[in-house]
Amino acid sequence: DMEPTLHNSTDFLLLGLITRPALPGLIFTVVFSIFTVAVTANMVMVLLIHVDSRLHTPMYFLLSQLSIMDTVYICVTVPKMLQDLLSKEKTISFLGCALQIFLYLTLIGGEFFLLGLMAYDRYVAVCNPLRYPLLMNRRICLIMVLGSWVGGSLDGFMLTPVTMSFPYCGSREINHFFCEIPAVLKLSCIDTSLYETLMYACCVLMLLIPISIISVSYTRILITVYRMNSAEGRRKAFATCSSHIMVVSMFYGAAFYTNVLPHSYHTPEKDKAVSVFYTILTPMLNPLIYSLRNKEVASALRKVLGRCASSQRIRAGDLSRKY
Repeated sequence: DMEPTLHNSTDFLLLGLITRPALPGLIFTVVFSIFTVAVTANMVMVLLIHVDSRLHTPMYFLLSQLSIMDTVYICVTVPKMLQDLLSKEKTISFLGCALQIFLYLTLIGGEFFLLGLMAYDRYVAVCNPLRYPLLMNRRICLIMVLGSWVGGSLDGFMLTPVTMSFPYCGSREINHFFCEIPAVLKLSCIDTSLYETLMYACCVLMLLIPISIISVSYTRILITVYRMNSAEGRRKAFATCSSHIMVVSMFYGAAFYTNVLPHSYHTPEKDKAVSVFYTILTPMLNPLIYSLRNKEVASALRKVLGRCASSQRIRAGDLSRKY
């Protein structure tokens, strides 16, 4: 096979998930299937929340924003990965790499903050139900969502220019399937250890803020649920929060490995495996977890599918009478 070549000195070469895959077609099929399910499931979630009036609540508004973030997030890395699996030219331009880093940082940072605010929403709903309409009105929800996007973009604006300002005068081969900062920095001609230390400190700080909100919120929720006399009330509270806890555990578990564990625990293979989990699998699993474990979302989906089936039957009947 021909080796991929660089068209100019500023291009990078993405070695991919597996450097020399024996069955690139099989990997393409699996990744493309996951990508299709993820985008479809997230878009269906957004559509259901938009069309069903029963889902016009703060919790589902925040959930729709999570689905939008996940959709954009998976579209930042996977299309290029799929293209590289079928092409001998696995290059990405300097500007393309910078854009990928910026969008990746913005979306992952935004999702950190949004998951924390979703935990606060559950805390208010369970612990202060009478004040919920006041504390989680539309204006506050919009501020929360805007704050999540702005908070994530600050990370992108801070780290992307610094990362791309280092001289890359040696190898241009990035041992990854997208431009993740640690993989890019390995190509720098100069020592980047100080910057990497500061970057990890920044990422840990960004993790601590939402994790603190989540920890405090769920501690208060558990105390409140424990004090409930109604078994039905306990069941409903756990059902409402369990989906969010599962999503938080998956996302922050991967983030902890990437941003907190020392370099000695990292290898290129482990880093790529963890990246697959939170850039490809998590965006697919999030809407599935919320839809499968949430009766209101499942009911809304059945309602929409029922309407579609009814309209198809009516249309078929009209056509049969016409002809």
